[in-house]
Parts: sequence; C-alpha cells; structure tokens
Amino acid sequence: MIEKTYDAAAIEPRIAQRWEDAGAFRAGAGAAEGAEPFSIVIPPPNVTGSLHMGHALNNTLQDILVRFERMRGKDVLWQPGMDHAGIATQMVVERKLAADKLPGRREMGREAFIEKVWEWKDESGGLIFNQLKRLGASCDWSRERFTMDEGLSEAVREVFVTLYKQSLIYRGKRLVNWDPKFETAISDMEVESKEVDGHMWHFKYPLAGGETYTYVEKDADGNVVLSEERNYISIATTRPETMLGDGAVAVHPSDERYAPIVGKLCEIPVGPKEHRRLIPIITDEYPEPDFGSGAVKITGAHDFNDYQVAKRNGIPLYRLMDTKAAMRDDGEPYAVSAAQALAITRSGKLPSENEVDEINLVPEEYRGLDRMEARAKIIDAINADGLSVTIKDAEGNDIPYVENKKIMQPFGDRSGVVIEPMLTDQWFVDNKALAGPPIDAVRDGRASFVPKNWEKTYFNWLENIEPWCISRQLWWGHQIPAWYGPDGQCFVEKSEEEALDAAIQHYLALEGPWKSWVQDRIENLQPGEILTRDEDVLDTWFSSALWPFSTLGWPDKTPELERYYPTSVLVTGFDIIPFWVVRMMQMGLHFMKDAEGNGIAPFHTIYIHALVRDKNGDKMSKSKGNVVDPVELIDEYGADALRFTLAIMAAQGRDVKLDTQRIAGYRNFGTKLWNATRFAEMNGAVHGTAVDPDGLKLPLNRWIVTELGKASSETRAALEAYRFNDAAAALYRFVWNTFCDWYVELAKPALAGGDEAAANEVRAVTGMVLDRIFALLHPFMPFVTEELWAATVEGSRPRLLCHTEWPAIDFADVEAADDINWLVDLVSEIRSVRSEMNVPAAAEAALVAIGADALAMERLERHGPALKRLARVTAVTTAEQAPEQAAQIVVGGLTFALPLAGMIDIAAERARLEKAREKARTEIKRIDGKLSNERFVANAPEEVVAQEREKQAAYRAEEEKLAAALDRLR
Repeated sequence: MIEKTYDAAAIEPRIAQRWEDAGAFRAGAGAAEGAEPFSIVIPPPNVTGSLHMGHALNNTLQDILVRFERMRGKDVLWQPGMDHAGIATQMVVERKLAADKLPGRREMGREAFIEKVWEWKDESGGLIFNQLKRLGASCDWSRERFTMDEGLSEAVREVFVTLYKQSLIYRGKRLVNWDPKFETAISDMEVESKEVDGHMWHFKYPLAGGETYTYVEKDADGNVVLSEERNYISIATTRPETMLGDGAVAVHPSDERYAPIVGKLCEIPVGPKEHRRLIPIITDEYPEPDFGSGAVKITGAHDFNDYQVAKRNGIPLYRLMDTKAAMRDDGEPYAVSAAQALAITRSGKLPSENEVDEINLVPEEYRGLDRMEARAKIIDAINADGLSVTIKDAEGNDIPYVENKKIMQPFGDRSGVVIEPMLTDQWFVDNKALAGPPIDAVRDGRASFVPKNWEKTYFNWLENIEPWCISRQLWWGHQIPAWYGPDGQCFVEKSEEEALDAAIQHYLALEGPWKSWVQDRIENLQPGEILTRDEDVLDTWFSSALWPFSTLGWPDKTPELERYYPTSVLVTGFDIIPFWVVRMMQMGLHFMKDAEGNGIAPFHTIYIHALVRDKNGDKMSKSKGNVVDPVELIDEYGADALRFTLAIMAAQGRDVKLDTQRIAGYRNFGTKLWNATRFAEMNGAVHGTAVDPDGLKLPLNRWIVTELGKASSETRAALEAYRFNDAAAALYRFVWNTFCDWYVELAKPALAGGDEAAANEVRAVTGMVLDRIFALLHPFMPFVTEELWAATVEGSRPRLLCHTEWPAIDFADVEAADDINWLVDLVSEIRSVRSEMNVPAAAEAALVAIGADALAMERLERHGPALKRLARVTAVTTAEQAPEQAAQIVVGGLTFALPLAGMIDIAAERARLEKAREKARTEIKRIDGKLSNERFVANAPEEVVAQEREKQAAYRAEEEKLAAALDRLR
C-alpha cells in the first residue's frame, strides 16, 4: 500500500541505501556483456569543498545522462574523484594548526606538515561526496580517485618527465601573478579583479642634462591649442612604488608631441639625487596617445602589459619586491646597483635575466618597507622635490595633480590581498607547441562543443595561448620531480634514484674536480650528498589535466583504460574552458594514441552549462547575501524537486535563475505523480504486465499510449541533443497535463461504470503508463520514481528501476489521438474563456457550435457527457452565426460561442480588459524606449538587459492575450 504522502526526507536515504547495497552504480552494472561503453569523468571538486549550486547543476546534468544511458543498456562508468586543492587545503590545515595552538607549518617542517594534511583529509576532507550522494549522483563510488593518490601521482611524474625530455616543459623567469600572503604564484583563475577607489598620480620625468623641447598640443582640426617649452616628460601611474624599477618611458610612434625626444634619456624622479637613474624614451604601439599624457612608464617586472613592451624592446626587468611584497633589502648598496643599471642603459646591451635580477634598485630609505608604506614615502619625496605635475586649486595655488578614480585591482580569491605581478623563476609548459592538436580535433569534428558558440572561446584561447606556469611555492601537492646538482645542473626523473643515476653519468662525463669527487664515492654515493630537490609543487590543474586517463589507470594499460577511454562527454562550466578543458585536450591528444599513432581526444562532446543565478538574475555571492545552499534546499524540498528544477531551467546558453517557488512547484509535481499513483492503486491499476497497444478497444487508451510514445520520443531526442530543459518540459507536460489532469479524469467514468472489460482495460493501461512514466522520469527524479517502482507491484520487481530498460513505445493511433485531443482542446478553451471573463465558477453555460460539420456534430454528441462534466456546459446547440454577447473560441478550425449574457456584466468586463491592456501597452512602450537606448544596452550589466528583455516579452504576451479576450466579446 502506497503511503498517503511522499516524505522525501525519510524515503531518499532509504533509496540511496538500496542502490548502495545492490552495487547499482558500479561500472557495467545492469548492462549485458559486450554492451557499448558510456563514460563520464566527474569534474573533481576540491577536497575542501562543499556542495554549491554550480555543483548541483553540473552533477544533476551528468547524472541525468548516465542514468539515461544506463537504462538504454550501455556499460556506464561515471568516474568520481576529488582534487587535492593545493592552496585551499594548505590554508585550511594551517588555520586548524593555529586554532589548535600547534606549531605552524614552517616550525614543524615539510614532512610533518604533509602528515597533518593527510590526517585532515582522512578525517574531514571529502564532505562533498556525501552531499553528492544526497543529490542522487549515481557515480561508481567504489572507484573513487584522488589527485594525490599513488596511481595519479605516478601519472603526474610520467607526464612531467616525458614533457621535460621532449623540451615541452622548461624552467624560466617570467612574470606571474604573485600572492604575497601565501608567497606563491597563482593562476589567473585564482585572481579576482575588483573595482576599488584608487588614485592616478602625475609626475615629471626630467630630461637628461637639462635638455628642453617644444611641447605642442593640437585639437581635432589640427589647430595648436598649447605650445610650451618643457624639460620633462609627464607620466601618470596608479602604483608609484614601481617607478623604482622603470626600464623606459614609452610613447606611441604616431604621437607628434614627443617626436623631438624619442631616443633621448629621462630621469626617474625618485631616489638620492646624485644616483638618479636615466632611462630611454622609446616608441611602442602599446601607449594610447589620447589616454592621460600619452606617455607610459615601463616597469616590466611588475606589470603584464609592461612586460610585453619590455620583451619587445629589450628593456631590462628590475624586480623590486620580495616574496611578501615588501621592498627588497638584499644585494649591493643602491649607489652600486644604480650605476649598474645606468651602464646597461648607456651600453644598450641587455645582460642575462638572472644578472639583471641581482640588481636591487630600491634606495636604502625604502628597503624592507611594505609596498604601500613605500608608496606613501615615494609620493612625499617627489612632491617635496617639486617633480609632481601641478594644477590650480580653487584659490589659484599650485597643487600636485592627483586623480581620484575607480581602478580595477587584482586580489587573491582566497588570501584577499592585492596580487603583485612578479618576475620569478618558475616551471612552464610550452603551451603553444601543444596547441595545434586540440585545435584540429575540434575543427575536424573529433570533439565538439554544445552549445557550439563556446568553440570561439576555445579557439581564441588556444590561438593566443601563453606559456602555462605550473609551479607553486607550496608544500601540499605533487612535488616537482627535479633535482639540482652542486653546479646548478637540473636532473628531471621519476624518482630520486633515477635522478642520482643521471647525475652520476653527467658528472663522470665532465672533466674536473666533480668527476674525481664522484669517482671516489660512486659505490656509496647518496642522493643527499650531491642532489637537492626542487621544493615547488605543481599547479593542481596539472594533475586535473590528466583526469580522463589517469583515473582509468594510466600509465598502466588497464582494462578500464581500454574500455572507457576516450570518455563520452564532459559536462562543465564555461569559466574553466581555458584552465581545464583545453589542458585535458592537450594532454589527452599528446599521450593517448591510437594504433596509427594519432592522438585521441579525451571526450567527443563538451557540454557547457551556464551559471546558476538568483531569482533576479544576479550572480550569487556571499557579499550580496544571495547564496543559496543546495543542501538546505534538499532538506526542505527533497533532491528530486531541486534536480527537476535545475534540469527544466537548463536551456542551452541561458543562465538558470533559481527561485525557491519554482522548486516548491516541482515538489508539487512529484506529489502530483505520487497522488495519481495512489489513485490508480485504489482503483485496481495493474503494474508490471505487458499491454499490447494494438489490442486496445477504448479510444481513450489508444490516445494515452500514443501520447506516451510522443513523450518518450521527445525526451529521448532532447537528451541525445543535450537539451535537458526540453526533455524535462516534455515529461512535465505529459505527466501533469496529459496523464494526471486528462487521462485520469476521462478514465473515471469507465472505472465507475458497469462495463468490466472497459474498466480492466483502463486498469491495465493505467499501470503500464505509470510504469513507463517512472522510467522516463527516473533520470530526473530518481528517488520518488524508484520508490514508486518498488511499491506498485506485489512482492518485488525483478530489477531496480535504475537498471530497467528505457521505454520505447512504437505505437500511434492518429485518429484516436486527434479525437481525444480535440475534446481536451475544447474543454481547455472553454475553461480559459470562463477564467478570462470572470465567469463565476458555479455558473453553467450553453455551448453553440457555429456551422458545425458532421464530424463535429458526432464528436459533440459522443463527448457530450464529458463536456457537461468537465466544462460545466448545460447543452450543446448549433447555429450559423454567433449569438450576441458571446465569447468566441476556435478549436480544430471550428468556431464555438459561449453566451455570457446574464452571467457577467459585459460592459464592465470590457472596461476591465481595456484598462489592463492599456497598462500592458504602457509598460511595453517604456521598456522599448529603454532597450532602444544604445547607451543603456551597452553600459547596463548583461543580466539587467536580459531582465528587461524578459519583461518586454512577458508584457507583449499579456497584451496579446488581453486583445484576444476583448476580441471574444465582439
């Protein structure tokens, strides 16, 4: 007996346990031998993470696909796993050490700290997996992988060493995002740009030797508006502390104002006067003549744009800060360093990067200061020296020219501190050398994006790709398999023993003292005597890039690798196309080859889902206070309701606007199915038996099976095309409207009548259709459907619903479908008119068929009882013309009239409709004006513009509906 109400909180854990006890989601479970494989690798969540709405959407869509394909008989593997999350995990453990009043990371040392991380991981990490199980994720949990487990670590070492020996990984000095709090390089994805209140300071860089030139400004017509003699060039900066590391001042080649001084030297206006540095004035395409003064300082070691200018023009890169973003206090005195820099400027010869990096151009009075403290002192010194550009204040006094303005500033997404572009020694992947195969794979169709428009992002990234910084100055992660000899020689191998062997061979091949030293100790030489391991670890994205094949056992040739690689589809968000999708394509195509040696893409389809926003279309963020916790939603509404909401709103290319009212509505959908199943049970529905549609006698039953076939085909086609919202909508329409609202209602007379054969046919069809509904809905609402599947037969079903065959209904009775759908449409239109015209619910009305043909008359007579019962029709008559004061509707090409005289106040109703229509028109006009304003569309946030377009469409639909209602009253 089915319980009176569906209690998700009690039933969902029980169903989850049933699946787990049955091993229902193990790879190949429920599939026949030799079945076609279907595999997905889960985007590995961070070990520190908890379920958020992005995870909920991403994993719901994956689960729909794997449940769908499992029911289609495929050998399914949904491979779960977690990412070790270098910075996030290290931060969590360090906080825990501080809270427990234990020694910090550096006090306890690397090995002891790593042990503490593993302890934390075993005790507290991986909470998100239990949350995913609550969501209903049908992963093969027995195959859980972790990016730091031994198998994946072996894969990482294999890839790193191979790429290094192929000259595709190298160590070099480049500009990176540097987090001063964690003292490590971080990726672009870990940088959050925020608009903050800032300043733009304007300073004078005096020309060397007191030279002067005529500075001329002209208007758009070429008329001279300013001409004056200057002995300086003006620059503007938001970071005065970086002036100490300037290597040049750049102007645009077309900028006539500075043509007389291009190639000359100017003086940096800071530091001891007797040692002030001279730097060249150069031309480059980077400066914009119309922005600021048109002249920009080039500090290549602390700005990404400046770095590119410096590299193009052979400008030295002077690093000013240490790992904590304090001004450097190492190296030679400033006087010596400044002289070295001046010699470089005058010679025009650029030393090696390491030689330049040794030069500390921070004057003694600023050494060791925090960068912000140094900034304030430098500004004061320049102002005191009279080298600020000045403007007049309200009293006519000269004051330093400082603009207060909003600036975009980079922050570490976890540290919260300002990120410093920093020139450091790091390990890099030669991305450009690996970019070709991923481009070709998508262009020739071996892999494709859904929606296709995301290919543009993918190609743009690959075609303009920069080297990938893969090293991090952390302790938690894959330590780079590189060892250094006493002379700095690097040995990259998979193990310390192999590195020692390589070092021995290297030094024995040299002539000199190291050869003799090694020869004397070769029998007992230990790695630590000659080798020092690189302390850096790899970017976590490095191990994630190997995910589609490392999780299947590579570099070993495992049966799983042979069976499930390449995977079938990747489901992910657009924001990690560059950071994950591109890199998986690069690594998969480079390391996984077919028999002919061609690279194999790791997946054939890349489905990109949109963001989950709040109900107003705003991006969820803690600062806005609009973050929605999916676990809380599951607690309140059940996992099925949340899953179905996400699916039905997951239109390709459109963000999901999550409203809890929608979730409540789809919980009601589950309740509707539950109640319909209970009604069927109370009326003797027969489940689990075959029904031959061709043998059905009742048009009603032939109709519902025809509609079931349509719903099944629509759902299958939509899922095959990754149109999750269309699939969910097709099922919603069929289950709620066609079956629960219409079939159940139309079947009641047969169940209550005296024709036992008709009643039995309805019972058999009702049970069969419900069984198919459970199966069709299962990928979307797995818990309630699995429960109903088990509860609707005597004893038990031979198979779990998740292993039951996907319904395929090859039956259609067009005539029966047209007949019943005509009745449904007619009743629906009558009900709609009654509602629009405010007809009292209890009022009954006549129905007049205008110019009815023989088929219409036959249908009206046959369906008369249903019309009277469902549409509150007293009688059906015919006429050649519609009577006065009647609302008119058209169904199946035939006009019907519903006389309203005496039932409503026609004049008042017309006035009400006119007023409502005018209000809708006013709103349409207002929004049209807004959207036709190019400045509004260009400057307003994208989500605001989208909201206005949605309002516009809604008001237009309302206006059309009101116009139709008015037209009915003619």
